[in-house]
Amino acid sequence: MSGRGPTRRGLLAVAVLAITGGGAAGASAAWRLAGGRDEPTTGAGDRAPAASPTPSPTPDHLAAARRKVAAYVERVGKGQVAVAVKDRRSDVALTVGTARFQTASIVKVDILAALLLRARQRNQEISGTDRRNAKKMITASDNAAATALYQRIGGKAGLATANRTFGLKETTPQTSWGMATTTAADQIRLLTSLTDEDGPLDEAGRSYLFDLMSQVEEDQDWGVPAAAGPRTTEAYVKNGWDTVSADGGLWEVNTIGRLVEPGRDWLVAVLSRHHQTQTAGVRMVEAVARYAVGELRKMPTNPTA
Repeated sequence: MSGRGPTRRGLLAVAVLAITGGGAAGASAAWRLAGGRDEPTTGAGDRAPAASPTPSPTPDHLAAARRKVAAYVERVGKGQVAVAVKDRRSDVALTVGTARFQTASIVKVDILAALLLRARQRNQEISGTDRRNAKKMITASDNAAATALYQRIGGKAGLATANRTFGLKETTPQTSWGMATTTAADQIRLLTSLTDEDGPLDEAGRSYLFDLMSQVEEDQDWGVPAAAGPRTTEAYVKNGWDTVSADGGLWEVNTIGRLVEPGRDWLVAVLSRHHQTQTAGVRMVEAVARYAVGELRKMPTNPTA
């Protein structure tokens, strides 16, 4: 769009149209007032200014970013990777891939959130034993601790009930917690609910959960943090990895988390499968996270500006 304002001639023409009623009838009246010549003019006898060129459509930066991320994911993942990213500050978001994946250990964030929700609904504090198990479950991905807390929240039924409160639509808990299935989009719904100041967890619960996600052991500090930039001030992550018997024993590798930067608060989920090794899966989810967040970082604050 041009930055020039309306010309004096243009204002005069608008004034004539306003006097004569505007629209098609007004245009006809303006022609008559000009003396019946073949071309409408202003009342002063000058020719009306030529119509301004139609402005070019505003570029859709978000659609362009989505196309680039989709092309990248298809190229490197061959249909075995899905990614979703959302900036909480601007609500800029994209999702590429709708497939369901087994959660493996990323569901441990969901289990802890359900435990904290249960305590809040009962106006209770979680016990010291629960806190010890929660720390081991999130920071060290301890499976025995996860099983103990899964039982505490009521297992499959308890997690399903909590997930309705969290607004999840595509996550299906199973008797064995790691066999739950989910989508990248649903993991962003979960993270959105858990970071919402008006969401189902209180401030203490939100702080507790994300504090643990900032303390994962060094050998598990991969995935979403690989997308951190020089301005990232906080990084939170929970990863999941396992072999899948239904996929010939190949590896499933998932990562969910959050990156906080000045003016940005990224929620990120990358789910993947069909890897020959865990290391190959880690490399892929990190590359996809970096690319997707990097493309969204390039956008102006207003994605259509």
